[in-house]
Amino acid sequence: MKLSGDYLVAGMILAGLLGAFPEPLRAQAVQNPLAVFAGLDKITGRITTFEIPVDEVRRFGALNVYPRICNSRPPTEEPKTTSFVQVDENLLRGGTRRIFSGWMLAESPGLNAVEHPVYDVWLIGCRDPNRKDIDEELPEKAAAEGGSATETENAAPAE
Repeated sequence: MKLSGDYLVAGMILAGLLGAFPEPLRAQAVQNPLAVFAGLDKITGRITTFEIPVDEVRRFGALNVYPRICNSRPPTEEPKTTSFVQVDENLLRGGTRRIFSGWMLAESPGLNAVEHPVYDVWLIGCRDPNRKDIDEELPEKAAAEGGSATETENAAPAE
């Protein structure tokens, strides 16, 4: 079937109009050097917050948590904080087993949290020690999501 001249002209005008209006500008993701997590020990019922530098590993209970990237948006944008995280479980017979590898979303912690028989871990934010505008929100957010927000001594570097 052949297009009539009117349809062809209308299509060309529409294509020209669409090209004339650029896509709205989106802010670049802010890459942060620290990922902030909350962890639940189901045996004791204790919720702990802990920070892990990106590309480093910290141990939470029997889990090794590795944040590979932690992105947020500028304060002028709608909040959206994401982190690519890998979690390994330390096995009793030695060695480790990967139990999670994927993106965690701070605004939807229930979607991609690590659920383990003894421990749960979820992202609560990203932090840059050089930026004070983000730092002040994290303790209140952790307290609102799960009770007491306390720094931890047991989130030590994994060996």
